[in-house]
Amino acid sequence: MSNRAPADLVALAQPGILAAIPPVARMVSLRLREGSPEARAKAVQVGLQGLAGLDVDESLVVGLGSDVVAFGGGVGGNVAKLRAPPALNGVGVSVPSTPQAMWWWLRGTDRGDLVRQQGALEDAVGAGFIVADVADTFIHDGGKDLSGHQDGTENPKDDDAVVAALDNSDDGIAGGSFVAVQRWTHNLRAFMRHDPHTRDLMVGRRAVDDVEIDDAPPSAHVKRTAQESFSPEAFVWRRSMPWADGNGEGLMFVAFGKSFDAFEAQMRRMVGLDDGIVDALFGFTRAVSSSYFFCPPVKDGKLDLRRVQAAG
Repeated sequence: MSNRAPADLVALAQPGILAAIPPVARMVSLRLREGSPEARAKAVQVGLQGLAGLDVDESLVVGLGSDVVAFGGGVGGNVAKLRAPPALNGVGVSVPSTPQAMWWWLRGTDRGDLVRQQGALEDAVGAGFIVADVADTFIHDGGKDLSGHQDGTENPKDDDAVVAALDNSDDGIAGGSFVAVQRWTHNLRAFMRHDPHTRDLMVGRRAVDDVEIDDAPPSAHVKRTAQESFSPEAFVWRRSMPWADGNGEGLMFVAFGKSFDAFEAQMRRMVGLDDGIVDALFGFTRAVSSSYFFCPPVKDGKLDLRRVQAAG
């Protein structure tokens, strides 16, 4: 590990990771076009060259999947902490593994601008990448999930957020981040059929004032995921946003970390693999996708792809 101060890590990170959540956003996952290994490696090199020319600011966060890193062919083609997410099967619940090649978090205030930005990015990375999923997301009621409960209350703050979210190693990826992205689909009608107190007990906090309920049951989400209750502590930097379209609604769960270990510890406990107790949130929501990505650091305002791109 290095001794870089948090401020030094912030200067190396993609700015959108630690910035405030935008009013609207578009989260886009892409897959690699099928083909021979040689064709896929060529597509990755074209895509990385396109990304290398982008100016990086708060309007965009880029994540690269394990396929892209593997086909990148550079000395960092084995970014050690990047892997495919595990499929988790608990007591009557499950979380799938749906790895993708690339993820874009387009951030702004105008949905039309985000649509146009996506088109420009698709042109930049080339035809070797195909859009697999698009979620238009937004801020609801000052930062609440569509359930009516505040999201991300226990996020670390200030320097603690930097330490949780960003790599601080000496292997050339300091300032980079490892992000877990999941689409959760809610059954809001079923949730709202419960009385307000029951809904609060499922979450572990009161919706009206966001105060934690001390005597909530062990299945309450807050108790399942209390970050300080793990050993080691499992802090992540949550940047989740609600989504809604003609097919339903829910939450795009986004957790940045210095590795995936803290996120996986929380997910294992949520599905009951630690003690057989399943998170009460599964009573009205389910994960329909789960992907891992590496968000490279920046250098001189551009993505620093030296660890994932072959020289020349």
